[in-house]
Amino acid sequence: MVDGWVKQDARAAAMIGSVIGVPARANMLAALAAGQALTATELAMHAGVTPQTASSHLKKMTDANFLVVEKQGRHRYFRLSDPRMVDALEPLAHLIPDSPIVHKRPSKQLQELRESRMCYDHLAGVLGVTLVDAMMAQGYLEEGDDDFTPTDSGIKFFDDLGIDVDQLRGTRRHLARRCLDWSERRPHLGGALGAALASQFLERGWISRVQDSRKINVTIKGKRAFKSRLDIAMN
Repeated sequence: MVDGWVKQDARAAAMIGSVIGVPARANMLAALAAGQALTATELAMHAGVTPQTASSHLKKMTDANFLVVEKQGRHRYFRLSDPRMVDALEPLAHLIPDSPIVHKRPSKQLQELRESRMCYDHLAGVLGVTLVDAMMAQGYLEEGDDDFTPTDSGIKFFDDLGIDVDQLRGTRRHLARRCLDWSERRPHLGGALGAALASQFLERGWISRVQDSRKINVTIKGKRAFKSRLDIAMN
């Protein structure tokens, strides 16, 4: 029985590897990790391939159920099939050994993404892990092997933000996934709770999204809120 599960896992890993092991497809998935839907033309630009080549890649990823297609009038938009996809894909960056390129400075865009970005629908980067550190320091979250667990005081904290933790427990997603951050090498808060938190921050105007990017900016209002609620000091 165990041997059967091992073989099944091996087949699944081989299938996933065949889909994401092509740079063009990996770039497309990275572009879709911000949660938006993009056209084939836009994804071709992200991947650096021709529209014809992009169509072939998109068909393979759609057939593998990595992507779904949404039609709006004459246009077809592609998005990730499941929010949990990013929870699984982002940590794969940790399987690649660190190999810094000598004499090459990181790009401004990469540095900005490291500071604060969306990991599909939840917060990542320095901002994401800082929020987790603060919530744990305040006793709102406890850390397990795979997930975080909201404490009683944490449930009240989230409720004050308009987030019903009990309602989130009934969704298909993990409640509070420990999503390993590719740039910080530490977990940020994913799952249904991470998504709800990011949504509330956006709605309250504490953070704002940069158009056509995964980049997130913390507003002046947000800096004040993070200081008063979580004792996070930001410049």
